[in-house]
Amino acid sequence: MANTHSFPKNEVHYAWNSNAKSVLAIQSGDTVVFDTKDVSDGQFNINSKTEDIANLNWDKVYPLAGPVFIEGAEPGDTLEVEIVDLKVGDWGWTAVLPGLGLLGVDFPDAYLKTFDLSDGENIRFADNVVVPIEPFLGTMGVCPKDAEGLAIMPPGTFGGNLDTRQLTIGTKLYLPVQVSGALFSCGDGHAAQGDGEVCVSALECPMNATLKFKLIKGKTIPSPQFLTKGALTPKVNHKGFFGTTGIGSDLMEASKDALRAMVNHISETYSLEPVEAYLLSSLCVDLKISEIVDAGQYVVSAVLPLAVFNQD
Repeated sequence: MANTHSFPKNEVHYAWNSNAKSVLAIQSGDTVVFDTKDVSDGQFNINSKTEDIANLNWDKVYPLAGPVFIEGAEPGDTLEVEIVDLKVGDWGWTAVLPGLGLLGVDFPDAYLKTFDLSDGENIRFADNVVVPIEPFLGTMGVCPKDAEGLAIMPPGTFGGNLDTRQLTIGTKLYLPVQVSGALFSCGDGHAAQGDGEVCVSALECPMNATLKFKLIKGKTIPSPQFLTKGALTPKVNHKGFFGTTGIGSDLMEASKDALRAMVNHISETYSLEPVEAYLLSSLCVDLKISEIVDAGQYVVSAVLPLAVFNQD
């Protein structure tokens, strides 16, 4: 019979280690309830200010709940993780962190913005901007093979810091097992994010997550895969979208150009400071590869849901 487990709240780790001792052992079919911390490990709070970024201890960033040992999991198997439920905490934050982000050169200065999430449905970004809460865990993964103090960011074929906004309630994530027991960990809760997480932070928040695990023996996949329950952007599909593009021979530069145009559009159209437009883009603008086969000139689109703006 399948069981439900509660993962100890304060059992966290800050790096991947294949020899780490598991905190919890479960069977295929079991469910685990995690109470995860925000990505700063509580170094920020609802009253934090921009100047607090300078005191951020990066050794305590990315606290992950785990590892969870899945009985019978071996390299070559696949671990199915069903996202049963996600509940955001009562507050969250997003920020420009100096030296990071797609437009780090354009926005070199630190900037922090905090939000009340107690509504549970939306966050008020500005007087004329309301962003729907669509929670997901930015980091879910099995332990990579031979990992010894491997940083949580970036992700890899094992999963990890995927920052994939489609991994919300009802989605099933498939991870290729690389070590015995899989050693699954999770954290980095996001209340909202656009595809790309362009300023390097989503709407970061504590999160309660209920995950169900199923071991698929003998099925090997090369890297994470997922199956969604339904529409990709159900909370903003009722209104139109505005798109900007970047075009060139380098996908990264094209992405930057598309985003720069979007930041300018948002700032000029909706009377937001450019840095606020940049943060908003990280929370709700989706970057898309629109074309990649046409004589080495790639098209990247930045797509803005108009539903987040108050309109008559």
